Amino acid sequence: MAELNTLEQWYYDVPIVTRVWTTAAVLTSVLVQCQIVTPFQLFYSPASVWQKRQYWRLGTTFLYFGPLSLDFMFHIFFMSRYSRNLEESSFRGRTADFAWLIMYSAASLLILSPIASMPFLGSPLSFSLVYIWARRNPAVRLSFLGLFVFSAPYLPWVLLGFSLLLNNTLPKDDLLGIVVGHVYYFFSDIYPRIRNGSRPLDPPAIWRRMFAAAAPPPPEAPAARAE
Repeated sequence: MAELNTLEQWYYDVPIVTRVWTTAAVLTSVLVQCQIVTPFQLFYSPASVWQKRQYWRLGTTFLYFGPLSLDFMFHIFFMSRYSRNLEESSFRGRTADFAWLIMYSAASLLILSPIASMPFLGSPLSFSLVYIWARRNPAVRLSFLGLFVFSAPYLPWVLLGFSLLLNNTLPKDDLLGIVVGHVYYFFSDIYPRIRNGSRPLDPPAIWRRMFAAAAPPPPEAPAARAE
């Protein structure tokens, strides 16, 4: 019972956006494993979405990381770790802004997907978050498989090179994630310094109001007792 309570506490300690994405990704792979749905019903296909009106593909393409396996567990761990790190650091207390980052990255990848022929977009989406986290934490030192130590900004390129060595081909989906992440990083961290604080990729006011309305009200302070 204590172990279940600890697991539940850990689960609810994960920030809301990362928690929802990770849970949906695990459930999607479980449904595929149980043969309730198939990967052919999940990938992004412009023809299927816009001609056959299978609009769910706009979301499920970001949720399927492959069948339940060691590779799946690696991708889920990698995705949830850096998504959580980013949500708890740069976007702490700013759920609306982090959700907008996910929305921007997802929309960008959907637009670019037909050019690069990428049916599943979960990996490049998580790679864009890794890139942003790495650029915003230049002082963090990381170790790769215990072989060498490097600064966080090199993390996306180390992972890209490792994937190239393993598969003997350039991982264009992860490279596209880096491009999408860099565009966001440029307009959120560099552009405001050269354009008097202008932040063109910030969420609109209506988006922030929507999240503010959904947030639970702060707890009321206990009333003072009369002596």
